[in-house]
Amino acid sequence: MRLQPGPIAGVAAHLKILIVTDAWSPQVNGVVRTLEILGKDLAALGHTVRYITPLGRRAFPMPTYPEIRLALFQRAAMTREIREFAPDAVHIATEGSLGLTARRICLKHGIAFTTAFHTRFAEYVHTRFRMVPERVIWRWLRWFHHPATAVMVATQTLKRELTGHGFQHLRIWSRGVDIEKFHPIAGARHPFEGPVWIYVGRVAVEKNIEAFLALDIPGTKVVVGDGPARSALSRKYPKVQFLGALTGEALTRAYAGSDVFVFPSRTDTFGLVTLEALACGLTVAAYPVEGPRDVVGPDVTGGTDVAVLDEDLGTACLGALALAQNPRPITPRAFAESHSWRSCTLQFLGNIAVEPDLD
Repeated sequence: MRLQPGPIAGVAAHLKILIVTDAWSPQVNGVVRTLEILGKDLAALGHTVRYITPLGRRAFPMPTYPEIRLALFQRAAMTREIREFAPDAVHIATEGSLGLTARRICLKHGIAFTTAFHTRFAEYVHTRFRMVPERVIWRWLRWFHHPATAVMVATQTLKRELTGHGFQHLRIWSRGVDIEKFHPIAGARHPFEGPVWIYVGRVAVEKNIEAFLALDIPGTKVVVGDGPARSALSRKYPKVQFLGALTGEALTRAYAGSDVFVFPSRTDTFGLVTLEALACGLTVAAYPVEGPRDVVGPDVTGGTDVAVLDEDLGTACLGALALAQNPRPITPRAFAESHSWRSCTLQFLGNIAVEPDLD
């Protein structure tokens, strides 16, 4: 059965929801954290969630990015899993090998499904494989998402941009922060010369991390995360503290022990780590681009109290440090508290298509 997504879909009834994603642990990134938290919150609302991920499947490292594993030849197994689970709704979170397989199965059996646009796939692929024109990748992305009853995006800016690229059925699914997990810690300080500037996220070329590492600013730069560029960057910038991937309390302490969160990416569609840093009491320095602009930009209530966005990232850093040293009416913590995950989960439920049927 195909039903169009509606504003109250899934809110009143118990649903079995299948989420297909190529991004999953041990990867540490915003997509994985978003999907993990979504599943927990859906369960708290009484729904049953099952994930199809690369874990436990025949998978191969992605060229140029071995941390990402591509699960191949999964059509028969996935068809069986969908039939056995009999989901009320299917959400395809990523455009990787599992996402492609799930898309093919859903189309073959007339199953309604939704998708999400989490990352700037066209720019990322073009950055790694210059011979592939972005327009070709955008055409492929339109093809992938076109059959979805809803394509979920995190911000209005991204929605407008994708509309310009010819995408249809776009719906907002924003992001939140776990304010119980991420919080200030009194007395938490890194054992480094201050001020401490921290970046958290994948250590990869598309994150534009070197724009941060090359800055001539006082104190110590800290990088939390792992990725294909870590080895080369750690050699090039020996004074930078590379702490590797952290989770749980260790990650919270890394945030809380710093002074300013620096977000050098120009391509992220949201930047979940920005809200995590704010929840831990940090001000933010970033470029005035999509993602930061939508989360803490000048048009966002309280944005200018907690973040400085500037085309000169060094200027943004020093401005954010001044904010940290001279608090404004809205604190970073208070700003983060206004962005709950529950409201985001209800948006997701309002977007999904319910009652697929696999014959």
